[in-house]
Amino acid sequence: MINHNFKKKFGQNFITDKNLLSAIVDDAEIDKSDEVLEIGAGAGTLTKEISNRAKKVISYEIDKDLESYLLGLKLNNVNFIFKDIMKENLLEIENYFEDGYKLIANLPYYITTPIIFKFLKNSKKLKSLTIMVQKEVAERIVATKGEKDYGILTIMINFYGNAKITRNVNRKMFYPEPNVDSAVIRIDIDREKYKNIDDDKFYSFVQSCFSMRRKTLKNNLEHSNLKLKMKIDNLPQSILSLRAENLSFDDFVNIYLKIFE
Repeated sequence: MINHNFKKKFGQNFITDKNLLSAIVDDAEIDKSDEVLEIGAGAGTLTKEISNRAKKVISYEIDKDLESYLLGLKLNNVNFIFKDIMKENLLEIENYFEDGYKLIANLPYYITTPIIFKFLKNSKKLKSLTIMVQKEVAERIVATKGEKDYGILTIMINFYGNAKITRNVNRKMFYPEPNVDSAVIRIDIDREKYKNIDDDKFYSFVQSCFSMRRKTLKNNLEHSNLKLKMKIDNLPQSILSLRAENLSFDDFVNIYLKIFE
């Protein structure tokens, strides 16, 4: 492990298990035809593994104290950028890539969801995300209807693509050791899936459905800011009497289309 003053504000937990590094790149299915965006280079251990297999790597690292160390690795197909990716324009980021690219990241847990949606919502070139996240977040992403973890995050990830947990990761595989276990998730983007549905409008609808988890769909939608009472009355009572957590993803899409289209 490099001699580094770990910064709590950046949520730094570096992967120490070499087999895990290789496994993450396996999960992302990287080969010499792939261009990769890495977020959070850290000590460069995952970067090196990606570099060995990919055509090109653009790697963002927010901690400028790591600059001399990372540049000293002399990875010929890697371009390190020492900036906060959340403050970067996505169009400018994607200009680094000729065609589509894959995203790999070992992210600080506090920015996991903002990072995921920055790319899912706005990217034109992203093929897939393979990301280390808190295990609890991973379980929310892949939850199914009726489970306690099923909610807005589950529905919206499904809106943009298809997600799966590729592996669970013990906290002892990091330094410093975090307080929770992790999981690697992979999200494959499907831009054709619901390209005719306004994602902001769909998000507002889903948010309204889950506004009070113990209430029925009818109750939540009638008390939402969407002013849908006239259209809600045309929906089957068998649907309106259910809670949002008991509706499948396809149910949400079908109800949305009946109300708004």
